[in-house]
Amino acid sequence: MAFGETILKYKEELFRDLDTLLSIESIDGEKDEECDRALRFILERAEDFGLLCERVTDKSAHVQLGGEGKLCGVLSHLDVVPAGNNWSVNPFALTERDGRLMGRGIADDKGAALVNLYCLRALRESGIQGKNTLRAIYGTGEETGMEDMDGYFDKMPLPDLAFTPDSEYGICCAEKGIIHIEVSTIVNNANVLTQFHSGKAINAVPDMAYVMLDSSSYDEQLLMRLADAGTGNFEFNYTIDGLMIISRGKAAHACEPHKGQNAAAELIDLITNAYEAHDIGSICSFIDYAINKETNGRSLGLKMSDSASGALTVNLGIVHIEGETAKAQFDIRYPVTVSGESVIKQFSRVAENSCLRVEILHHEPPLYVERESELISILSEAYEAVTGEKPLIYSTGGGTYARKLGGRGVAFGPNFMNDEINMHNADESVDKENFLRHCQICLEAMYRLYTLE
Repeated sequence: MAFGETILKYKEELFRDLDTLLSIESIDGEKDEECDRALRFILERAEDFGLLCERVTDKSAHVQLGGEGKLCGVLSHLDVVPAGNNWSVNPFALTERDGRLMGRGIADDKGAALVNLYCLRALRESGIQGKNTLRAIYGTGEETGMEDMDGYFDKMPLPDLAFTPDSEYGICCAEKGIIHIEVSTIVNNANVLTQFHSGKAINAVPDMAYVMLDSSSYDEQLLMRLADAGTGNFEFNYTIDGLMIISRGKAAHACEPHKGQNAAAELIDLITNAYEAHDIGSICSFIDYAINKETNGRSLGLKMSDSASGALTVNLGIVHIEGETAKAQFDIRYPVTVSGESVIKQFSRVAENSCLRVEILHHEPPLYVERESELISILSEAYEAVTGEKPLIYSTGGGTYARKLGGRGVAFGPNFMNDEINMHNADESVDKENFLRHCQICLEAMYRLYTLE
């Protein structure tokens, strides 16, 4: 029997704690007090379990078992993206339906975060004598740039070996580089377009957008004909301020933008076919010719890929036009063998041709860990001990805390590739049996790190 099975005796208590943790609306930058509450909840439960814990910064903490040997880390985050629209259940509660566990954060990343804590509890209460120090490290700013881990590692050493259960099984040895870019105009130079709003998170495909137009009846008839002929889902409303068009799409994670339908891109495609550039302004015109509904960067001159990590992706995450403000934000994931500076230079060149200002909001270089490393060997053995199968070694466009570990850590679980989890979308969920299987794999991996000679 794999040691990981020990975790199953705690499952009912774990689910009760998970319901509490999911109820906390810990959205970094919007509800910082709730992020703090989530972190305090973890530390309070750690104390209940007799574990050592330390609040390191306002946005980070760790729970520890052991105090010698190698420092081994398991990193997870307690912040979540906003709930968004179209949920069929309460997003901020644990709901079980048709064999699935549902709620914002169940897959990304509160489910795994709580499992990490229960793994430490299981090791302590089983009386395992470890050779190393095991830390479950927690942050509350992963979805907004990972500066929480910058602060944590300013005060704490990097682990010798680490993993973060914030992706998919098997083992992710490569993570694409991530660039967040904002383009804006000095003044809003649209003549007909008075408002455009879409997106709450730059790293998610927006599922809703709306525009306000000071339009004529001829324009409205043309727009409706174009809407009928297009691929978007539009709703037309007449208000005292003009014509409002609402666009509805499908949310997805920015690392896989092709899996969603970008409501903002659909709406811009509609209005740019009905108006001249000076009517809708520089931002919408730029999006139309440089991106439109593409997710591969072709029109930007950025279409590229490599064998180690795959293709570059571009996601239009946020558009905000109102009054004198006009800006849009993009999430770009680029291959591990490509220079991030070259991507920035090419994007900027195209944007500046439209007289737009360009600001780099965030840049995370790519990560690559050799497949033959000691860490990947340990995690592979843990996975095989529980599942009876060898893990796939793969790359991702997602960004995890692993890239903060200086090549000493990788993403490992918690989700399974055959499970439609709806990450960053409505009805985020995991298969219950898969969740319990992750619990066992995670404990087995932590056990092996803790007892490693």
